[in-house]
Amino acid sequence: MTFRLANLEGRAALVAADPDGVDRWYDLERVSDGRLPADPMAAIRQADELHVVTRGLDTASPDGRFDQALAAGSVGPPVPRPTNCFAVGLNYRTHAEEAGLDVPDTPLVFTKFPGCLAGPRDEVQLCADRVDYEVELVVVIGSGGRSIPAGRAWEHLIGLTVGQDVSDRTLQFAATPPHFDLGKSRDTYGPIGPVLVSTDSFRDPDDLALTCDINGERRQDDRTSNLVFGVPALVEYLSGILTLLPGDLIFTGTPAGVGVGRGVGRGQPLVAGDEIVSAVEGIGTLVNRCVSGPT
Repeated sequence: MTFRLANLEGRAALVAADPDGVDRWYDLERVSDGRLPADPMAAIRQADELHVVTRGLDTASPDGRFDQALAAGSVGPPVPRPTNCFAVGLNYRTHAEEAGLDVPDTPLVFTKFPGCLAGPRDEVQLCADRVDYEVELVVVIGSGGRSIPAGRAWEHLIGLTVGQDVSDRTLQFAATPPHFDLGKSRDTYGPIGPVLVSTDSFRDPDDLALTCDINGERRQDDRTSNLVFGVPALVEYLSGILTLLPGDLIFTGTPAGVGVGRGVGRGQPLVAGDEIVSAVEGIGTLVNRCVSGPT
């Protein structure tokens, strides 16, 4: 049975719909009678057991409504402390075109430092005048490994989540070559969530819709089937260079519609008070309000 894993105030929790279709959350350590850990990072290493426990949730007592936990700000990033957090640039042709850049021949990989990760309802602290949004599908490594062939890549993933690759364009382009890593790694610049959804939840995990709205206006709308380098290719490429570890994240890239590609005078860049709504089909939605941060 498929599962959805969440982070409730630092503790691993499973999320499942009740008979009325309302999502409830279940503390993982409690509902497993102590067999599974409370630490979300440790839980990620036990995919088989997560499936087993999920099968018994229909007779278990929930700890609360998930929507209420989200509204209260109790839900953190489902993968709070990954060892590695990779990101891929120019991985949709439409985004490369709007940026006036060539589509890469090999994946353009950079690092989002894990300290930037934030929860699905956390505020984004704007620390500069040119801050941009980028909705992305994020894949989460499960068993990990080295030299994983593309044909077996999905076997090494535990799940998928939604990501927002918030980008400080001034910092990013302050040097030549650009600071992709620093410009995309300020505190709060990596919201993910609201849950990690097991890969077996999707009919076709290589073809998912993703969207981003700013203040109710649709800015990005595409499908992951349009990735230049799909998930299997990215896993093969990265694992051919270094060992992928359980919980490692890959932000797979963003489609056209980002602020820097839309020109001046169309509501860009992000400003305090803006609401970023990022969604991926079959996973859920991030809602992140922008506030003024330290400069």
